[in-house]
Amino acid sequence: MKKELYQFQYYRVNDRAALSKEDFDLLDAAYKAAEQAYAPYSNFKVGAAARLVNGVVVLGSNQENASYPVGSCAERVLLGNAAVQFPNVAIDTLAITYLLADRKSDRPVSPCGMCRQALSEFESRVDHSMRLLLAGEQGDVLVLDNAKDLLPFVFQSQHLF
Repeated sequence: MKKELYQFQYYRVNDRAALSKEDFDLLDAAYKAAEQAYAPYSNFKVGAAARLVNGVVVLGSNQENASYPVGSCAERVLLGNAAVQFPNVAIDTLAITYLLADRKSDRPVSPCGMCRQALSEFESRVDHSMRLLLAGEQGDVLVLDNAKDLLPFVFQSQHLF
């Protein structure tokens, strides 16, 4: 038996003013998308905004349902919107943030496992890595070079054959 190590690097931005204007604006679009979330059960509103390689920005927000498994996460709503509106166009950068009903969100949010799988599949599908910006309303922003780092040992299409 051999023990192995999985690691990845990311950036932690303490001052949002240090973000590029493009990244700052993309996070702002994600906040606005979060305001449109339908989250009457959890009061956990998530917004996602993606800048495609063609410069277009696509949005998504979580959409809950009284039957919880029927709801959709912001990231998967966004990926569906992007895939239908702009088939085979890669995402350059994806910003994800969240709003809480009772206080300011103050730490970076991370995609759930299902969304990590979907993000990784989208990267493979268009053969292009997407940068991720993970944030709350205030506090640090995490910047990752690609979504695949979030899901080691991802299940991929070649496993089906």
